[in-house]
Amino acid sequence: MQILEMTSDVNTELDDASALGRRTAGLIGLPGRQVLIVEGNARTRDQLERSIRDMGFAATGAGSAETALRYIEQRRFDILVFNVDLPGMNGLEMLHQLRKHGSQIQAILLASTGDLETARKAIHLEVVDYLNKPCSMGSLERALERARARCPRPRLPEIPEAPQPTRKMVSVAPKDESTTSLEEIEQRHILAVLNKNGGRRNATAAELGISLRKLYYRLGQYQRQGLLP
Repeated sequence: MQILEMTSDVNTELDDASALGRRTAGLIGLPGRQVLIVEGNARTRDQLERSIRDMGFAATGAGSAETALRYIEQRRFDILVFNVDLPGMNGLEMLHQLRKHGSQIQAILLASTGDLETARKAIHLEVVDYLNKPCSMGSLERALERARARCPRPRLPEIPEAPQPTRKMVSVAPKDESTTSLEEIEQRHILAVLNKNGGRRNATAAELGISLRKLYYRLGQYQRQGLLP
């Protein structure tokens, strides 16, 4: 009886593994579903791979920026989930190299702490979302869906800037830098530059070093959060 029970357990595990393999194989080639995870900590990387597969994405792990760049040369990835602190080249330098060569991969940044300089670089490199480590799986799944929605499709013309009425900006109270997320730092920075330029979107996008479309996307988020009228 004990032998039969063990055989049943083994068969169940094999069936589960086979089902996972079929689900992952079925995702190969689907647009917006190919995720590359760049994380130096092997345990964290494995946990992220398993979780992201369970969310319906095809996940591949890399332990360093150099390895990740080699993978990207060999096959297409839609979304990059990466840690800033990596052995060798850091995560932001890796993303800079990709952008320099015209990559449109959608990037999600993982960071243990937030600082203004990192936020500025991430804005310039068109990072979709920031997640403070450790992050909840719900936050990660929402970030992945936002990144998937932004995967390249037929390019739309940039929205021409209409004359903007003078608006009173909602000020964001300063926070203790040690408890401030990168997303909050980015938010304060964008609103400060917008305020400085009197609400002019073109001038604000130029100073931030981002596209006008990206600026409108961020301002739409802030409006929904009640930070803009």
